[in-house]
Amino acid sequence: MPILPPSHRRFLVVLCGLYALWWLGCVISPRYPKDWWLENILIFFTLGFLLVTARWFVFSRTSYLLTVVFTAFHTFGAHYTYAEVPVEAWCQTLAGGSMEEVLGWERNHFDRIVHFFYGFLITWPYREVIYYAAAPRRDFWSYLLPVSFVIATSALYELLEWLAAVVLGGDLGMAFLGTQGDIWDAHWDMLMATIGSLLCALIMLGIQLITKRDFAKEWGMRYANGR
Repeated sequence: MPILPPSHRRFLVVLCGLYALWWLGCVISPRYPKDWWLENILIFFTLGFLLVTARWFVFSRTSYLLTVVFTAFHTFGAHYTYAEVPVEAWCQTLAGGSMEEVLGWERNHFDRIVHFFYGFLITWPYREVIYYAAAPRRDFWSYLLPVSFVIATSALYELLEWLAAVVLGGDLGMAFLGTQGDIWDAHWDMLMATIGSLLCALIMLGIQLITKRDFAKEWGMRYANGR
């Protein structure tokens, strides 16, 4: 079992404490309680995955931070349901204008923003795992595989959403699906996740070229060499 680095301990305590407060705040009076439970399956799965895999692999502090930021976005969306996060109302209150009119939007795009952040924030942790699990000889594969995994998991999530909507039916099924009448909703969600993942990959490559160091590779290989 890997030893938790001393630099991680205080960091993870603070990070988990902040997220716990955020989660508890979002638990209070969710708009659709039954949908809230469905949405939080992803949170429970993520936490369970991190706890189970910690027996073999500890992520870097960067990866833990990125993962918690994504789960915070998802937790917030679950409080309202993605389709009803009052982004437009907040813009009118804070800026005195309509964001939908300025940008020409005809729907609430909070769901697509979070799908973008899924790809953007989770690609770095995926890349650390790639070096631990497979240790590709060429860096090209260490960039391609995480992006491919983001695309695959995005497609899987859309299929699970569709299946849940079919099984549950009614208002609960539609609240969980959250298409807002857009027949291309699933396609847009997957595209946004892909764009986010590609952008993260480009940033990691840029950091590698500038610093002459590959931080995700160094962290992943640290545990791969210790097996």
